[in-house]
Amino acid sequence: MTDTMSSSKPYMLRALYEWIVDNDCTPHVVVDAHKDGVMVPQQYVNKNGEIVLNIAPGAVQHLSLENDFVSFSARFSGVSHDISVPCYAVLGIYARENGRGMMFDLEAEPEPEPPKPSKPVPAPAKKPGLRLVK
Repeated sequence: MTDTMSSSKPYMLRALYEWIVDNDCTPHVVVDAHKDGVMVPQQYVNKNGEIVLNIAPGAVQHLSLENDFVSFSARFSGVSHDISVPCYAVLGIYARENGRGMMFDLEAEPEPEPPKPSKPVPAPAKKPGLRLVK
């Protein structure tokens, strides 16, 4: 068992999304649009730096709720946009109809992984050659 575990947020996000949809409600996610890696149409971001996105099956295409990112394609004022949100930028998920859902604890952006040391380049091997043996 390790002391550091991955974030539970993507797992909770998937579970709550399924619960909201199974109850015939409309899932919305609240996103901190100013976090690194967030790709949303900035003209729809509110003065607090947040955007609320409808991720109902009928509102988006190609929804992917992965461990690192939430991504999909959606229309804003008739214009299609590819949306990509790192999970650490998701602030919450709730049902539009009744507000039931969950707001998440703030998470720090993950530290960038240090560059992996490159493997030393082996010295070129001697070219094989033929020798006359007597």
